[in-house]
Amino acid sequence: MVKIQTVELGEFPLWLSPMEDVTDPPFRRICKRMGADVLVTEFVSSEALIRNAEQSIHKLDFEEGERPLAIQIFGHDENSMRQAAEMAAQYKPDFIDINWGCPVKKVVSKGAGSGILQNIPKMIQITRAVVEAMAQYAIPVSVKTRLGWDETSKPIVYVAEALQDIGIAGLSIHGRTRAQMYKGTADWTLIGEVKNNTRMHIPIFGNGDIDNSEKALLMRNRYGIDGILIGRAAIGNPWIFEQIQAGLRGENIRTPDLCERIAVCKEHLAQSILWKGEIVGVLEMKKHYSGYFKGIENFKPIKMLLMESKEQKEVEALLSTIANRSPNILPA
Repeated sequence: MVKIQTVELGEFPLWLSPMEDVTDPPFRRICKRMGADVLVTEFVSSEALIRNAEQSIHKLDFEEGERPLAIQIFGHDENSMRQAAEMAAQYKPDFIDINWGCPVKKVVSKGAGSGILQNIPKMIQITRAVVEAMAQYAIPVSVKTRLGWDETSKPIVYVAEALQDIGIAGLSIHGRTRAQMYKGTADWTLIGEVKNNTRMHIPIFGNGDIDNSEKALLMRNRYGIDGILIGRAAIGNPWIFEQIQAGLRGENIRTPDLCERIAVCKEHLAQSILWKGEIVGVLEMKKHYSGYFKGIENFKPIKMLLMESKEQKEVEALLSTIANRSPNILPA
C-alpha cells in the first residue's frame, strides 16, 4: 500500500493530475467513479486565497467521496504560501500539494510554479515553511515539480533529496523541463533515478505522456515508481483510469460505446453548470468534447457547433444529434 504518511492511496495509485479549469469537482467525481485513486483540486493561488478571492475559496470545496484528495496551492512568497496552506487546512484535505511545476508564463514570471526552479534555495525555504505550518494540523505535504528549468539545468535528483530532508511526504515529477512546456517527449529516466536513489524513502510518482495502459505498465516496471499522474489524456476521457487499472491487472480493457460517452458528457455538462453557472459551465466544457468523441467519423462539423454554443439546451440538442446517429456521424 502506497502512503503519504498515514494517508493510504492504493497499491499503485493513479492520480488525476491537477489542471486549471479542468479538475473541478464535477470532473473529479466522474474520474473517481471511473477508477482514479487520488484527486487533486485545481491549483489555488496563495495570493488570491489570502485576499479571500471568492473564486479561489470556491476551489477549496470537495466532497467526502472524493478522498483521498489534496488541495494544491501555488505562489512565490513564503508568508502567503504558509497562510494559504493554513486556510486550506481548515477544509481538512488529506494532504496539501505544492505546485512547483506549472510552466505557464503568467505564473512563472512571478517566480511561482516552475519559475521557482531558477531559485532552488527559495523553493526549499517556502516548502519548509508550508511543511512546518501543516505539522500543527497533522496534514502531510507533497510537491509536484519538473526535472528543471531547461536542458542545462536538471537538478531534480538533488531537489528531491532536499525536499525530502525538510519533510515533504511525497513527490510527483513531470518528466519535462519548464522550457519544454508540454512539447517533445517526457524523459522518465531522471524520474527513475530519483526513485532508485537509495537515500529516498518517500513515494515518487511519475507524470508525462501516459495515455494508455501499455505505457503505464512499462513505466511502472522499468522505473519502479509508486504511481502515475494522468493529466491531458484524461480530458474528456475519464475512462482512461479504469482502462489503465485493467491493463495493470492484465484484464481486458473496456471501451465505452457511443451511448455511454454521450451520457457521461451530458452528466458532466449538467454538473458543471450546477457548479459554475450556465455561462462558465458551458464554456469550460468545450475543452472536453474532443476527448469524449474521439474516433467518431465526421465529428468536426458538430464539434464546431458545440464550440459556438453558449446555452445548455443548445449543447444537449447537439449531443442528441450524435445520439440519434445522424447518417454523417457514425462511430468509427
